[in-house]
Amino acid sequence: MKRVITYGTFDLLHYGHINLLRRAKQYGDYLIVALSTDEFNWNEKQKKCYFSYEKRKQLLEAIRYVDLVIPEEKWEQKVTDVKEYHVDTFVMGDDWEGKFDFLKEQCEVVYLPRTPEISTTQIKNDLNQ
Repeated sequence: MKRVITYGTFDLLHYGHINLLRRAKQYGDYLIVALSTDEFNWNEKQKKCYFSYEKRKQLLEAIRYVDLVIPEEKWEQKVTDVKEYHVDTFVMGDDWEGKFDFLKEQCEVVYLPRTPEISTTQIKNDLNQ
């Protein structure tokens, strides 16, 4: 079985997220999503989520492409996650291009193009206008 992992906050879930998950799943048989916890988002990214970690996890678990959701609690866990979950392919959006190339020693690293016309930041900005 070929395992794929991706990481993200997935707040205000939208079709760009679904596109990413669908395309990530095409790289293997089993898709793991490491979902940023509320504490990690606030302490490390200075992001406040609209939905709690538990709500975001429920939404992701309802998506047919997603096989497992695990918590992302620190930047450094990617190396251990790849080993622990026997990951074959690490997938991220191309806005992270090159940032995770250090994982190429353990697995394939793929950067997928983002869906250009949609983002959570854009949704939040549009709602505040």
